[in-house]
Amino acid sequence: MPATLDALIADLESAKSEFGPASARRVTSLLEQVSRREFRNPRLLIRFHETLLFLRAFPQSRALVPRIEKLLDAFHGRTEIVRRHGADMSEFDDFDTSGIAGTIMQDTLNFEAARWLIRRIPRNVEIAWDDYDEERAWGATWPRFIPLLEEDADVEANIPWRRWLDSARGRKREIEWLIQQFESLSKRRVSPREISEIYDSLRVPLRWKLENLKLSRTRNWRRPQRFYIHDVPLIARKQVSLAAELAKPAPQLTRVSPTEGDRVIEFIREVMLVRYRELYGTTLGDPRSVVRFDVGRGVMMYFWNLPPDRRLPLRAYVAGFTLKNGVPINYIEAIGLCEWIEVGFNTFYTYRQGETAWTYAQSLRGLCALTGAKVISVYPYQIGQNNDEALDSGAFWFYRKLGFRSGNREIEALARREEGKLAANPSYRTSRKTLKQLAGAHVFYELPGTEPGAWDRFSTRNIGLRVNRKMARDFDGDASRMREAAVRTVARALGISAAWRSVAERKSLENWSMVLSLVRDFSGWSARDRRGVAEIIREQSGANELKYLHLTQKHSRLREELLRLGSK
Repeated sequence: MPATLDALIADLESAKSEFGPASARRVTSLLEQVSRREFRNPRLLIRFHETLLFLRAFPQSRALVPRIEKLLDAFHGRTEIVRRHGADMSEFDDFDTSGIAGTIMQDTLNFEAARWLIRRIPRNVEIAWDDYDEERAWGATWPRFIPLLEEDADVEANIPWRRWLDSARGRKREIEWLIQQFESLSKRRVSPREISEIYDSLRVPLRWKLENLKLSRTRNWRRPQRFYIHDVPLIARKQVSLAAELAKPAPQLTRVSPTEGDRVIEFIREVMLVRYRELYGTTLGDPRSVVRFDVGRGVMMYFWNLPPDRRLPLRAYVAGFTLKNGVPINYIEAIGLCEWIEVGFNTFYTYRQGETAWTYAQSLRGLCALTGAKVISVYPYQIGQNNDEALDSGAFWFYRKLGFRSGNREIEALARREEGKLAANPSYRTSRKTLKQLAGAHVFYELPGTEPGAWDRFSTRNIGLRVNRKMARDFDGDASRMREAAVRTVARALGISAAWRSVAERKSLENWSMVLSLVRDFSGWSARDRRGVAEIIREQSGANELKYLHLTQKHSRLREELLRLGSK
């Protein structure tokens, strides 16, 4: 009796973690059997899809690659068959399994992401009017683009919004025309950030068809110059020593050409879009800053920064992602100041059985080489605070076994007690309640030569709250008055003009001036220290964001004050 489709998929899922020529032959046989079957159950089809993607990233033989790619290239047809059989297509809209070819996606995107999507696949995108009920926001915004709309919007009820829109847009598609109108606001001297704020306030839901597009998660992979074939077991977490990896010579990071930088940023936008994810640095990454890290084992990492007009007030920002044999398997975010960086690392659901600990260690090697960081911090959400997925996976222990410690003394003591229980009883498992407690604070990894615990209680949020309390106390809550006063005082102490060349430079001066207004006797600092601060402020909006970060690492006096102001 032939095996059921369910049994074949289960066998294929099992075979993906087996290696050697016999395993490759088994996978080939299973793929041939499954490919001849018709799917009607969406969950089975999703399992098949995820297994194919894993095998494409971690192939057991070179001959398997074209077979897998052929199945993925035609996968939209299987999705359509499932739809025709009346299946519940919401199964394809899960956070971890969205983006499959042949499905339809819907999300409320920010302005930059929406504009990019319209340019990328204009005929596949529409406004999801049936899921939109924030009409009053239109009345506050659309009169900028539609003459005499106030005649209705300001006084009438039951306004025919789409008739007004249709009369104004002519032959252009609705969302395409709207995006163009928002872009035109720049001619009226509205800043890019303000344009985004106005558009985002509308909360416009967009719906797009993936069909068999290359940007679908099914087909969104690249062909590497050389495939890495896995004919032996994958590297397990227990085989990874973070200390040993970080002690290796710094890896070579190669700055890519502007053309390749554009392709990398385009690629990560595709990767994130079909996974319902928006990251500040993946939407707004600077193509000119992209660097490449060829890790080995078929792994290539890319990192980049933000353009000057989109940078954070104090911290430097790095985003990145990893390709395994040309398949995107994770994304990375690192935000830092001086020698400290806070790192977020997310391996996509499909690839979490694929050398995650080793890949994470390589990402930290790349980030430390790029940023000069010596203290690595992971925020509580990553280890389970308000994150059920991280709790379910025991994320705290992932970091703990790599050498991270809690920045909270009580939680660190709890972790050590749990380690004692695990050592005494290998079958012991940490309860969910305890995992929530363990996720109550940042965890840290400090490289040799750093000051232990120096950054445990630090947060730029603490600095921001201090600035705002000073504003409330000394300026009656008036931000403009505080900025002006701080800039005058700090610019005088630094011996610079308050009217710098660019808007970005002026913004940097304003932000740093408000921080430095909290520093006792700043004007009494040595001339050398004040020149160093002036250089840091200039470079904060310069072409190379990392130069700014490296300068903060060299200014010991400023670092001392930042730690004082930012620590509870």
